[in-house]
Amino acid sequence: MKLPAIILSLALLPSTVLAADTSCQSDKYHQYIDASLSWYQSLVDIAVKKNPSLQEVGDWFLEGRKHHFELNREAVDWYLENDTDKLALSQPIESWLKLTQQDVKALSQQDNALGHMAKLSFDDRQSQPHPKNYELRSAFADLLTHPGDIDQPLNMYNEKMTAIAAIECD
Repeated sequence: MKLPAIILSLALLPSTVLAADTSCQSDKYHQYIDASLSWYQSLVDIAVKKNPSLQEVGDWFLEGRKHHFELNREAVDWYLENDTDKLALSQPIESWLKLTQQDVKALSQQDNALGHMAKLSFDDRQSQPHPKNYELRSAFADLLTHPGDIDQPLNMYNEKMTAIAAIECD
């Protein structure tokens, strides 16, 4: 009776290790997404604080960033479970996933959570930019040329990214 239990345990071990690795990779990528969204939120908050007339375009910009990053979160999870060949897991985390416009368009045709996120992101890419988009981008450029204005959120982002990069999934 013990021998079949041991054989079964050994047979299940690789799939258990793979599931743990996939879970670690997913968690690592989720942390990257959360850090990125937090960084963009901080950037918009600072720009709007300096120029309150940018609130609407800032909200529009953040909505597009959320759609983009949530699509990537969903896509990485899907590819981790179904086709890891589509992921460059040996690269820095921001390079794990490369979705072309054609990939996003194809994914947007699926009737599942990934397809829904792809549709939102694809529609964002096809829509007209907000009338104040250039003004917001100029405000971002101004912030980035004055690092003291963004020092705290940039340091927080860099610290999070360093911690995320240190996570090793085996």
